Parts: sequence; C-alpha cells; structure tokens
Amino acid sequence: MAKEKARKRILHSNVMVIGLGRFGSALARELMRTGHEVLGIDTDERIVQQMSLELTHTVKADTTEEGTLRELGVAEFDSAVVAIGADIEASILTTSLLLQLGVPNVWAKANSASHGVILKQLGCHHVIFPEAEMGKRVAHMVSGETLDYVSIDSDFVMVKTEVPSSFDGQTLAELKIRSTYGVTVVAVTTGDGKYVPAFPETVLNQGNQMVVAGQVEPLNEFCKIA
Repeated sequence: MAKEKARKRILHSNVMVIGLGRFGSALARELMRTGHEVLGIDTDERIVQQMSLELTHTVKADTTEEGTLRELGVAEFDSAVVAIGADIEASILTTSLLLQLGVPNVWAKANSASHGVILKQLGCHHVIFPEAEMGKRVAHMVSGETLDYVSIDSDFVMVKTEVPSSFDGQTLAELKIRSTYGVTVVAVTTGDGKYVPAFPETVLNQGNQMVVAGQVEPLNEFCKIA
C-alpha cells in the first residue's frame, strides 16, 4: 500500500529526467526553478541521494528494464528527457521503451552524430546535442559578432546583437531590414535594458541591443554589419 501511494505521488510529476550527470542535473534544477515537478532517475545511489533535496522525487532505477518503467508509470508523464551520458546502449534502450510505453514527449541527448541518427530512427520526438550546440553558441559569441546565438533548427537561428551606429535614430520601417538583409528584428531593448517586441515604428538606438531571427547565411552577413 505504501509503495502504491508513493507511486501515485510520483505520477503528479510532469517531467522525468533520466540520467543525473552534469547535463541531466542542470536540466532538472532549471525545470524545478521554472515551476515544474521533476522525477529524477539515475543508477548511482550517491547521485540520487545528492539530488533528493533539490527535485520533487528521485529514484535509483535501471530504465533499460520495461517492468521498472511500467512500475514508475512513465506513460502518465507529459515529458521524459533521456540524459544518459556515456552509456549509449542504455540511452537507446531507454528511449525505445519510453516510446513504446506511450510517453507523449521524449527528448534524448545524443553523444555523437551516429547516436543521434539511431535515436531519430527510433522515432524520438526531440534529439539534442548539448555539447555541439553549446560549442557553436560560444564560438559565435567569442567571434565578437553576437552577444548570444541560439539555433532553432539546422538553418534558422536567433541572435542577440548590438544596434550599430548606422542604424541609430531610425525606425525599422525606415531601415527596411527584412527586405534589405532577409532577416527580422523581433525584439529590442529600451533605455532600462528590458526587451520589448519590435514593430515597424520601433526606433533603434545605438548602445541598445536587438534580437534578430533568420536563416543562417543572411543572418551571419547581417551580424558582420551590425
């Protein structure tokens, strides 16, 4: 009876994070910070104990076993993130079982391109490459052309960059950025540094920042100007 009650409490969590290494634990903490309930799972008892005070629930379990996942009621979760590190076999088996058991939103961390291909072939809803994506993001920041860089997909990105002096005092309508450069300014900072949505009548001021979206090649060219 006590086990059944514990299981019912776990079902109230809406995100399951499997693998509490550096990536998984950071992800789980951020999910908690943003108001989600999180069940964290790992095979290492020490890690499970360390995270037990930070997450809604933590469990030591082998997620390559279908019976274990059924007992945890994984199908009741809105999302599951497979953040298993170096054990690619465990990552693939766990992802496959989560899909078979009907988890509606499965995210899986890929450690290599070939690992990612297998996860996609399984039908994983979202395959992520955190190391590669962070490397790309930091490279653009180090280059000095952007303040931040986020890939939306393989050919569409959003960047944060400074308003260049050549744009100072002009509206977006006057600058015709979309028709001239093929990119879209979606937000700008105001005098107090807060971001607000950008409209045709929005005036750009040197020293402020803007968020710009577009395909990779035209956006890279735009950032060289900005």
